[in-house]
This record gives sequence, C-alpha cells and structure tokens, in this order.
Amino acid sequence: MTTNPADAEPTTQPPHPTHHFEMRFSSTPRGARLARRLCGERLHAWGIPYGTETHDTLTLLVAELAANAVRHGRVPGRDFHVRVTTTSPTTVRIEVTDTRGECLPEPVTRPPGADRTDGRGLLLVAALASRWGWHFRLCGAPGKCVWAEYAHDGLNREVKGLSRP
Repeated sequence: MTTNPADAEPTTQPPHPTHHFEMRFSSTPRGARLARRLCGERLHAWGIPYGTETHDTLTLLVAELAANAVRHGRVPGRDFHVRVTTTSPTTVRIEVTDTRGECLPEPVTRPPGADRTDGRGLLLVAALASRWGWHFRLCGAPGKCVWAEYAHDGLNREVKGLSRP
C-alpha cells in the first residue's frame, strides 16, 4: 500500500463540517452573482433564513469575495472555487479560491477617497467577518484562497426563529 503525499498537506477545511457546499464558477460577473445566489440558497436550506441579519451578512461576504476573485484573481479560461462550511451552529467559513497568485489581498487601513468607486470590498469583509485572511493554494497549485469566518451568537436565535428585533 502506498501513501498519498496529498494526504500530508494541511487542509483549510474544518475536520467535521456540519454543512458543506462547494462549487466552481466562471470568472465573470455572472459567475460571481451565481455564487452569491446559490450560497444564499444553501444557507436558507441549512436553517439560516432569508432576510435575517446573519443570512444577509454571509451572502454579502460571499458576494465581496467572489467579486474580488473575478476582478483581481481572474485568469482567462480558469474558474474560481467557493466553499462554504459550518463547523458549529454559530460559525460559518467562506473560502474563495482563484488561480492568480501574484495579485494578493492587502488589509485596508482606511477607506478610499470619496472620488473612488472601488476599493471597499475588503474593508467590508474586515468589518463584517469575525476574522479573515488568505493563503496560497495548497499542493503548489497556482493562486490563492481568501477566506472569512463569521461567528455570531445570534445565529442560534435566528435559526430557531427568535431573531433580534
């Protein structure tokens, strides 16, 4: 019996996710919109209902990370990959992987000027996510993975229909 060297690589995925969704999307604005909509549908199916603060925040995080993958991580002919997992009733992890490793996300220290219409995506991610970061893709594949985790004690209340006013 031989061992698989890929098994020795660290995974970004939690060991036992409660829920798991992943899919590849075309690196186009349409692909980013589809990623947001399908992830929103999955969250609703997992018991995080449409219209709740948690659902809205999570779909916004997916939308921003997917839009960044399309805008800054696009390589013609290559898709981006989205993975959404829940590891507990209160934590959701979103990972968006693209194939462009030379264009890396930088933490935003202050908002862009009022005359700019871009540059606020990671500022929103940093403000909404409990934590976020990035790493190069595993196994030496080209590109990077940008991730965000959202932990909220109100998630249990919203899932049980007791959302805050």
